[in-house]
Amino acid sequence: MRHLLTLDHMPRADITRLLDRAEEFRARGQQRGLLAGRTVLNLFFENSTRTRTSFEIAARRLGADVVNFDVSRSSTAKGESLLDTLHTLEAMKLDALVVRHGENRMPDWLAEHANTMVAIINAGDGSRAHPTQGLLDALTVRQRRDDFENLSIVICGDIRHSRVARSDVHAFTALGAHDIRLCAPRALLPEDADEFRGCALTEDFDAALGDADVVVMLRIQKERMAAALLPADSDYFAQYGLDARRLALATPDCLVLHPGPINRGVEIAPEVADGAQSRILDQVGNGVSVRMAVLAEVLTPAA
Repeated sequence: MRHLLTLDHMPRADITRLLDRAEEFRARGQQRGLLAGRTVLNLFFENSTRTRTSFEIAARRLGADVVNFDVSRSSTAKGESLLDTLHTLEAMKLDALVVRHGENRMPDWLAEHANTMVAIINAGDGSRAHPTQGLLDALTVRQRRDDFENLSIVICGDIRHSRVARSDVHAFTALGAHDIRLCAPRALLPEDADEFRGCALTEDFDAALGDADVVVMLRIQKERMAAALLPADSDYFAQYGLDARRLALATPDCLVLHPGPINRGVEIAPEVADGAQSRILDQVGNGVSVRMAVLAEVLTPAA
């Protein structure tokens, strides 16, 4: 695997291999000799806490040198094209670029235009894909329930603008999930239902939660939508907020996930976010292990 750009159409065997490798890193901890002498650059054009930090920790635990590129203080602010920025960075002998960008397919474009063997890892592009988030969500579920074929999974929130929802669906489907329910108000459901073919779409959150084994809550992507589409926080929570009453509609051991950042009292109640069924902090911890696995996959030769 030279790049990681999307989970769409990634074979089950490849996803399983990455998850298995992440579990190995989680159990064994740092392996500083694995990527010693390699350089990983975080190229983030959008804000990030969990993804950027966990990629940095992952790279350092594998022994790589890490550079965090400050876009606001770079020559892109002076009008330098992204292509020139790419080639400038390549000339410094980088091994991997971890890219987050607001435009769909921008990591793919960088991979297509790279002059060197630099690995491009998509850390989130527009509303299209967030492959490492999909992997870490799948790992978090697998640690508790590995029978994806028998799971009922609900993803609720701003589906239309969510790269997490898309990558989660790709990962869960590849691992065998058949019952994936996407829930949102009509304005936040996908414009093209064929994009989520095989998933059930609904505006009724209570009905969607019936006997659910996993529920993934998403925040409203305010930065990607027109103000006219924004519901009032209180109204949204009344219809689509996950509170204790609604969680009781799911199975007793239903897992609660959220990719963060959390808007407490908007998409999820504090008592649920911090409750016994919440796996949110597990997701954060798994993010480091998954990103270690991805970096090792793209930067070390196959055995």
